[in-house]
Amino acid sequence: MKGMTVAAKKTTKNTMKTATGRRDATMPLCEAAAALPDVVEGASCTQRSFKVGKNAFLYIGPQAGGKPGYKAMFKLDASKEQAADLAKADPDAFGVGSTSWVTAKFTDDKPLAKAIWNKWLRESYALSAGSPAKKKAAKKMAKKVTKKTAKKMAKKTVKKKPAT
Repeated sequence: MKGMTVAAKKTTKNTMKTATGRRDATMPLCEAAAALPDVVEGASCTQRSFKVGKNAFLYIGPQAGGKPGYKAMFKLDASKEQAADLAKADPDAFGVGSTSWVTAKFTDDKPLAKAIWNKWLRESYALSAGSPAKKKAAKKMAKKVTKKTAKKMAKKTVKKKPAT
């Protein structure tokens, strides 16, 4: 994990396990974020933060108020419409802020789909990295998932309501 001391790396690996000793659902996202070039991991309140240069591109950690599960926040541009579609389909799991930040909530039993987090992580990183070429690459990468695909993903995330 670039930018981290050996002690910080050991702490990170130890804190990414559930009470039963299993890897928690944030671990794959954190590992992918830490593997990106020039990334520095830090902390912001109760969340872990991942930065490139001075700009954060991912906040991830436990949900606030002792609620079960986790939340991840990504800075998006090209994928913001996809995130809005997911938020309409499942407002308990996704939220879109007015400042380009998108929140995804998930649990160990129902982790965030890799197709979604991988795309959003790379886009968020590229936007935060700052160079125009990287921002253009992020937009191009994000457009690979069409509206139709976004709608399919949204349908999969909708919770089925029990019949009354």
